[in-house]
Amino acid sequence: MRAVVQRVSEASVSVAGEVVGAIAGPGLCVLVGVTHDDTPAKAAQLARKLWTLRLFEGGDGAPGTELSCSDFGGPLLVISQFTLYGDARKGRRPTWSAAAPGPVAEPLIEAVIAELRALGAKVETGRFGADMKVALVNDGPFTVTIEI
Repeated sequence: MRAVVQRVSEASVSVAGEVVGAIAGPGLCVLVGVTHDDTPAKAAQLARKLWTLRLFEGGDGAPGTELSCSDFGGPLLVISQFTLYGDARKGRRPTWSAAAPGPVAEPLIEAVIAELRALGAKVETGRFGADMKVALVNDGPFTVTIEI
């Protein structure tokens, strides 16, 4: 599994002009891609990593006081993103062969979301397979990638 994680002050995702998920920060906007050998165990591992990843400054701003969403109840907006497994190394058109097909990917995206919620996270989502419009205010900007 691959994730692009952005620390945000707000984020939302819309489908056909309707907001289907939104968070007011501080929180994380997470784009998640699934490949063929991903498993429910990897989905659970990614969820734990996202919930405990220390990307936020502590109350006093002193070094070493970084906080994770789990420390202060920061919300997450989780959006499926098959294009994270696009490969544009050859030619001018990316290939998507490394991305898992919908019937494989959708349950694993749902597993990440379910595990985050089981851990106590407030999670908003996009709509799997839909043409989504994502809006966010990246705080920093601060973006990291995670590979599980």
